[in-house]
Amino acid sequence: MIKLKLRSPFWFLKLCLQRNPVHSMTRIHPLTSSTFSNPANLSSNRMLDSLSKSGRIDEARQLFDKMPDQDEFTWNTMIAAYARSGKLDEAQILFDEMPDKSSITWSSMISGYAHCGRGTEAIKLFWQMQFEGAKPSQYSFGSVLRACSVFTLLKRGQQVHAHAVKNQFDCNVFVLTGLVDMYAKCTRILEAECLFNSMPDKNSHVLWTAMVTGYSQNGDGVRAMECFRDMRAEDVPANQFTFPSVLSACAAIAAHEFGMQVHSCIIRSGFVANVFVGSALVDMYAKCGLLDSGKRMLVSMEVEDVVSWNSLIVSYVRQGFGKEAVSLFKQMRERGLRIDDFTYPSVLNSFVSVEDIKSAKAVHGMILKAGFEDYKVINNALIDMYAKLGSLACAFQVFNSMTDQDIISWTSLITGYGHHGDHEEALKMFCQLRTANIDPDQYIIASVFSACAELTVLEFGRQVQANFIRSGLPSSLSVDNSLVTMYAKCGCLEEAFQVFFLMPVRDVVSWTALIVGHAQNGKGLDSLALYDQMIMNGIRPDYVTFVGLLFACSHAGQVEAGLHYFESMDKVYGIKPGPEHYACMIDLLGRCGKINEAQELLNQMTVKPDAAVWKALLAACRVHRNLGLGEIAAENLFELEPRNAMPYVLLSNIYSAAGRWADAARIRSLMKLRGVIKDPGCSWMELNGKVHTFTVEDRDHQRMAEIYDKVDEMLFLIRKVGYVPDMNYSLHDMDEEGKELDLAYHSEKLAVAFGLLSTSPGAPIRVFKNLRICGDCHYAMKFISKVFQRHIILRDANCFHHFNDGWCSCGDYW
Repeated sequence: MIKLKLRSPFWFLKLCLQRNPVHSMTRIHPLTSSTFSNPANLSSNRMLDSLSKSGRIDEARQLFDKMPDQDEFTWNTMIAAYARSGKLDEAQILFDEMPDKSSITWSSMISGYAHCGRGTEAIKLFWQMQFEGAKPSQYSFGSVLRACSVFTLLKRGQQVHAHAVKNQFDCNVFVLTGLVDMYAKCTRILEAECLFNSMPDKNSHVLWTAMVTGYSQNGDGVRAMECFRDMRAEDVPANQFTFPSVLSACAAIAAHEFGMQVHSCIIRSGFVANVFVGSALVDMYAKCGLLDSGKRMLVSMEVEDVVSWNSLIVSYVRQGFGKEAVSLFKQMRERGLRIDDFTYPSVLNSFVSVEDIKSAKAVHGMILKAGFEDYKVINNALIDMYAKLGSLACAFQVFNSMTDQDIISWTSLITGYGHHGDHEEALKMFCQLRTANIDPDQYIIASVFSACAELTVLEFGRQVQANFIRSGLPSSLSVDNSLVTMYAKCGCLEEAFQVFFLMPVRDVVSWTALIVGHAQNGKGLDSLALYDQMIMNGIRPDYVTFVGLLFACSHAGQVEAGLHYFESMDKVYGIKPGPEHYACMIDLLGRCGKINEAQELLNQMTVKPDAAVWKALLAACRVHRNLGLGEIAAENLFELEPRNAMPYVLLSNIYSAAGRWADAARIRSLMKLRGVIKDPGCSWMELNGKVHTFTVEDRDHQRMAEIYDKVDEMLFLIRKVGYVPDMNYSLHDMDEEGKELDLAYHSEKLAVAFGLLSTSPGAPIRVFKNLRICGDCHYAMKFISKVFQRHIILRDANCFHHFNDGWCSCGDYW
């Protein structure tokens, strides 16, 4: 037994306070009581304290139960041990049994509840403490403020603040630091700053760290750096908690120069080996774009930290270095690092940029073997990856395997279907989402509007818009842009312009959607006027804008304007023309009969001609019956798109128009021999939520007898006012009567007849066709619109045709 030789009763107190004042504050009174009254109890308390601190809780409890004389220190030590280890039920039982509770006892329990994520119970216990007459200490306030801070309970924190003022703890450094942290965590940085500035003596590094962290977490990187600079100026030492916070601020605003200065401070302070500080340095360099520096820091770390590796992988992916991200992932596996649920999503994202589906599936296998198949964030990353890589079956398989899909799961799948052209499936998935009572977000709504635009299902799109408005969700730029595009592509220019006019913010996509929309609806001159307005509003055109603009010139016959805009791309805006722009220009020149100029432009192309360029040339050759150049264009298309029937059909039509029936038959035989199948002409219209589809000489519709009678009536009435079938569009070798019958029952005529039967008099008729409208049908539609007094809106593969009172919006130039 160690005997203490005391020179005075205060010598021991003084010694304890010199060595560890905060620790001594909590224990000195009960310990000295035990020392003077019961030296044996002192030994047991020391053993109990040692066991509890080393995590040997069960042994500590056995010792506690055996102690005959359990003083305040004994009870507090055991309760604190249970609370620290998360055994709150055992702690609560002892707490309730304890005869006399001190502020230390209450603080231990409050801290335990807060640490275990039970903030409400921690705060409740704090107020119970007051009710039972126990006076709170600085540690009680610190513990309850920590609970308010962690769970962002601002109102409760403000109540505790008021109580601290009432109990004269408002000048206590420990309590003020807790208040600063609480207000900062609750995004009330001004209140935190006010309290911080009210402190006359700011020598506490904990206080400064709370302020630096507060600025950083509230997105004010500049103030965080200024606060850190002031801290250094005041000679207050930073520690392993201060440095990560200021480095996070540097990363947020890409202040790499300041970050490098902080790195120097870290080296001088001796914290460079700390794993948290090292990880923050890697993150700072990576987010500032200094990936090489980040990698060097990662390699130099004494302890390999998964968080640091994840941070660098994420930055490589975000900056478009997918291959390097995959390489880092492989190094992680080689080093035996534990790959967690944060690593996999970033790696899966990297496979999208490198387009490596094989490796992606291999990593998917690793995920299954590692037991991460039920992690939602990983499954969402898998869906997103497979969808972006076009492997939609795999994406759906992962989606279907999830027991609890969230809005991110649905968004990834729906946008994936839309991005890869499966718009019908995208709308089906949207309907399933609504059936599952999941509210869509702006990303899904934008994708659905885009799908409606491509499928031209106007009524469905209007229903989605109405539901979106009723939901109360704020709109977004992408939603508004998609809605403008949907109305424009469905031929509703007034609605498109109304949405555009009401948009609070418009970007180049908004203007381009309207420019292309007017061009597609036969209002090319309006498109050019809109472009001028866009420039006047300070919006800079992009690559896609010029595609729409040149398309407008092409369909409006504006050759000079088209040449002007084409030249301005590179000279004025530094945009190099791509294949799409050349295709529009060749189409523009070809439509005007300038075949030689079109061929000359083709020969001057700075990029390799793609299929769209040759298609434009071939179409021009068909219109102007340039057989020689048409054969060249067709041969190039046979190589570029061997499964596309379009060049075979157009070349055959050129031969037929020239009376070379044998050559036309030869091309069709070649097409059959190569297994190329022509998509049949198909027209459809939406009526009362149902889509009605028609093909040439279709007999499948349930009202087909009525429809054929209506077609016959239409043809009879329009012949009386001047319609004569254009036999040039009957491309079969037969007599005149056969050719006339061949033209009579084209799919667009059947669809219009159905529209006349099924809609009220005077209502517009909307028809959509997968191919270009034939010349005879275009000619007939003008007469039908006049005789039946209907506005017929027909969208073909190229553009919209608004037939009204015997005229077409395209001006017979399509």
